Amino acid sequence: MKTLLRFSTLILVLTLFNCKPSTTVPELGTPTLPDVPMAYSAMDLPYAAINSNSTDKQNLERNLRDNPRVTDWGATLGRVLFYDTRLSLNNAVSCASCHKQSLAFADPVAHSSGFEGRLTPRNSMSIINPLLMDNLFWDSRAGNTIDLTLQPVQNHIEMGMEDLDQLTEKLAKEKYYKDLFIKAYGSSDITEEKISRALAQFLCSMTTFRSKYDNALRARDDFDSFTPLEKAGKELFFSDRLKCASCHSGINFAAQTVTGPYTSTGGTANIGLDQVPTDQGRGGGKFRIPSLRNIALTAPYMHDGRFATLDEVLEHYSSGIKDNPFLDPKFRTKDGRPKRLNLSSVEKEALKAFLNTLTDKHFTTDKKYSNPFKS
Repeated sequence: MKTLLRFSTLILVLTLFNCKPSTTVPELGTPTLPDVPMAYSAMDLPYAAINSNSTDKQNLERNLRDNPRVTDWGATLGRVLFYDTRLSLNNAVSCASCHKQSLAFADPVAHSSGFEGRLTPRNSMSIINPLLMDNLFWDSRAGNTIDLTLQPVQNHIEMGMEDLDQLTEKLAKEKYYKDLFIKAYGSSDITEEKISRALAQFLCSMTTFRSKYDNALRARDDFDSFTPLEKAGKELFFSDRLKCASCHSGINFAAQTVTGPYTSTGGTANIGLDQVPTDQGRGGGKFRIPSLRNIALTAPYMHDGRFATLDEVLEHYSSGIKDNPFLDPKFRTKDGRPKRLNLSSVEKEALKAFLNTLTDKHFTTDKKYSNPFKS
């Protein structure tokens, strides 16, 4: 009996030991990179579409000051870091695990899987022109890409690398990182700040302005390339009746934060998802008004991924807005009741057709944003 007890205890100890998250680096491979870095610094920015007096112009000028200057080798280092699972505590999760290029750097599930299989409480947002944004995350808690980059890395659910000294020590063991840090910064010293700024450079280089909508805008031909349904959807989107563009505004189709109604809320709003929100967001159930670029690729939708399709999203605005004390004033009638758009089936199809013109297939296939660890 004692022998059996000792054997059972040994099995239990070994099981518990094996369940601990591993901090050793398995054979994860090395990145394949060109001898001459790709042109990250030559960012595709919509200068032709931004006039000198627009808030888009103000956003861009301010964010160019607040974010690190993008260099070719700095962004190359950031690309490797973005795809490297070594940034997680047990070498299981990278930034790209929850931000997939083919989906405009979104995740196709409502809640992403973290470094121990734990689920994130919010849906992973797509990465859409962060250089134009000063309100990042669903609650707009980050003001620029530098503020953003290491928060997921240190998060106890997402990547679990709470001790950044442990991260720098881990990366310093890899020869290719020493070479990349020399090329990016002129020194092989690996620091928390350099990691953050390299990731930020890669994010800032990720611009998406090659959709059908952008091509038509540049052509200045009154959107002759659009189908009749797409044109009808565009008219509805910018109409005084629906006012979609009053929230999803500017060249990024997101809340403006330099001027406008959402300056004081950090680009967030309560859109009537719940009568009593379980997640308060920025406060009162207010969540960031995200960019609609590449929206056709980034399902599921909303901060908790509750809507699986664009049809469900449009139906929410058509008939599903719920009353609550923090409901955005734009969703109230003059007598204070929740305003519902009452869209017809044809109007919904037209709006979807227009939203599909915001898809940038070049962005989702561009090699310079791809996984360097793949052969």
